[in-house]
Parts: sequence; C-alpha cells; structure tokens
Amino acid sequence: MNITIFGTGYVGLVTGACLADFGFNVSCYDIDESKISSLNRQIIPFYEPGLKDFVQRNTYYKRLTFTSDPKMAVESSKIIFIAVGTPPREDGSCDMQFVNQAAETIGRYTNGYRVIVNKSTVPVGTGQNVKEIVREALKNRNMDFTIDVVSNPEFLREGSAIEDFLRPDRVVIGTDSHKAITLMKDIYRVLYLNETPFVICNTETAEMIKYASNAFLATKIAFINEIANLCEKIGANVQHIAHAMGLDGRISPKFLNAGPGYGGSCFPKDTQALAAIGRIYDSRLSLIESVIDANQMQRRKMAEKIEQDMGGLEKKTIAILGLSFKPNTDDIREAPSLTIIKELVGKGASVRTFDPVAMENAKQELKDLENITYCENEYDAIGGSHAVVIITEWNQFRSLDLTKVSKLLLEPFFFDLRNIYTREIVEQTGLRYSGVGI
Repeated sequence: MNITIFGTGYVGLVTGACLADFGFNVSCYDIDESKISSLNRQIIPFYEPGLKDFVQRNTYYKRLTFTSDPKMAVESSKIIFIAVGTPPREDGSCDMQFVNQAAETIGRYTNGYRVIVNKSTVPVGTGQNVKEIVREALKNRNMDFTIDVVSNPEFLREGSAIEDFLRPDRVVIGTDSHKAITLMKDIYRVLYLNETPFVICNTETAEMIKYASNAFLATKIAFINEIANLCEKIGANVQHIAHAMGLDGRISPKFLNAGPGYGGSCFPKDTQALAAIGRIYDSRLSLIESVIDANQMQRRKMAEKIEQDMGGLEKKTIAILGLSFKPNTDDIREAPSLTIIKELVGKGASVRTFDPVAMENAKQELKDLENITYCENEYDAIGGSHAVVIITEWNQFRSLDLTKVSKLLLEPFFFDLRNIYTREIVEQTGLRYSGVGI
C-alpha cells in the first residue's frame, strides 16, 4: 500500500516516518520546495528526539520519500493523509485555508478511489467539507470517483511523539465507510495486533474526541494551578494535595503538576477552537473559556510573584532557565516563558537566558524586545543575575550545582516554577526558595 502525507510539519513528518517504519511506501508532500529540499538531505526542520533516525533509516530503504509535485503525490496513493497546519484566527477559530487547499489539490489530481484521512486537528464538520471540496474539483474535471473521508486525530506529545505513535493509548477512526475502516485497520495493523484499543465512530465524533481530550487535560492543569495559588495564601502544599488527589483512580495523577501554565501548539489552540465552536453552535462552553482565562492569568501571576518577592524589578537582572513550552522540544509556541519574559522586561528587568534547543526560535519571537542576553549555558545565564527562574524542567536543570549558583547570583532569589527542587535542599545553600503552591 502506498500512502501520501500532505504536510511535513510536526504531525505530518512524524506520521510519515512512523508509517514508513511499519513497512509502507510513504511519500510526504509539501508546497514548500525549500523544506522538501532540506528533507531530501535529511535535515529535520524541528527538534524531536528519535525522529532523525526514523527518517534516515526509512529514506535509506526507500520507503520514505519527499516531493513537492502534487500530481505525483496524489496519483501514487490510494490513502492520503492531510496533516497541514490549522493556525488560530484572532477569534480563536481554526484557519482552514491549508486543509481546504489540500482537499482542492487532491480533487484536482485524483484518478480513482481515495481515502482522505484528516490527521490535522480540525473543527466538527471538516470531514464533510473536505468531501464536498474534492467532489466539486472532480465535477469541474467531469470525473466521478468514490471518495471516503476519515477523521483520525493525532495524540502526539512533543518530545515523545515517536513513542506515542508506536504505543498509543487508542486509535480513533471516524467514518461511515466500512471499506475505509478496513483500510485504516490495515494501516494500523501492527498496533491492532498489539491490542491497542480502537475507537470506531462517525466523523463528527472523532473530530470532537481530540478537542474534548485536550480541553480536559488543560482544565486539570488550570485547576491545579488555581489550587496552588490558594495554597500559597493559606500555607498548604499543593504537591501533597496533588499526590493525594492522584491516588483516587477517578482522578489520576497525570497533569496535576502546578506551574506557570500550559503552552505549545495544542492546548492553547484547541481550547480556543473548542470555545469558538461552542459559540458558533450557540452552546457556550463557559468552563473552557474560564480555563483559557485562568491559564493566561497564571503566567502573569508568575511575573508578579517574582516582582513581589524581589521588592521590585527595576535595574534587576533575571536568569531564565528554559524557553520551550516543555522539555525535549524546541517549540516555543504559546510558551509561558515568552509571557513571563515580556512581563519582567516591561517591569524594568533585564534577562539572561538559556535553553538547550529553543534559543534560536526564541530569538525570532522576542526580536523586538531589548535587554535580553542569550547565554552559552545555565551558569553563564546565572552569573551576574539577581535571581534565577526555572521555567522549563529540562533534565540538566534538575541537578544544578546549588553552591555554585549561590556564589554566582548577586542576590539569593531562586524561583522554581516547576517545583523540581525541595525547599530544604535549596535553602541549605543560602538561597531563598520560591516554588508554586509550596
């Protein structure tokens, strides 16, 4: 079976490389010729552990190819995955132009039966819309081929995408076509034999599953952060509370870590999109809207915490450790670090910062902001600063030489926004510890 992937971004490239590793012949198509040229030289456009090995291995065995030729990409495969971007508009809804362009391109070159698989995170109704666009394109060519559309949402965590694809919690297949279901089971046969749960449903249900899942996880994060803020007022410890809550099987301990708020390419975009869908269908999701507001407020609270503890930020230098929204990725989209840095600089502080892989992306995002120095390592950032702030819990930040940190800092402020240290360990070196909710 030949498979084509439209889009060579995060989801498209991971999907293509993993399906090629299953033994399929996979062609990844993108309109960006420079990106295709780079991929043909095995240059990966983003950081994801293990992905380069998958690309190199399957390229070597000629199971994975890259092309900017749409005719060849469509004509060569019966199964076509759409894995293009769906960026948010100003009102929070998804910008569907890239999905629609992909559907029109497929319709323009289709030469027989096709199964079109929506892998992108898309609003409810996209499956029907894609089918209509393809049919209209076929009609313009005086062609009439059978087209099935499947919703097959991705659940890939950045930094763990390969593992998540190979060992998923579930595979969701949304379609009313028995033929398409059979073909999709063939594609995921390796997972099916490994007894991965399969959820078979209609297209609209599958489209909602992704949004509902991410919105619920975002809600857990926002909830524990609000509990953490209250804990600081009353002298309780949010880590002990989260641990006790997590022992309840109905709640589970996952996503109950207090911190500066969620970020990345999924939770912010998907909660905004789900809220927008609710408004469109006159079924307002007030809980999700509150989660969005609480998450934005949490970032600002972190900057306020630093300002209050330090007695002001004018002419102070702050060492920021970690820029990506989570470890093991260079993704800074909606990263809490960006909001916190902007708030700190706006309050008169200078920033010295280090991240193992995300600094180049951060430089682009913060290029209009003055008083930021990008450092060679964590200790270079800490040297000459009045405080250190851990925002992303990279492993190398978990075992800092605290005695050395104490000597490098001009003042003893140690802000651990991920609660990866204990107060006792930090303060025995003379530093002044401040976590989130502890």
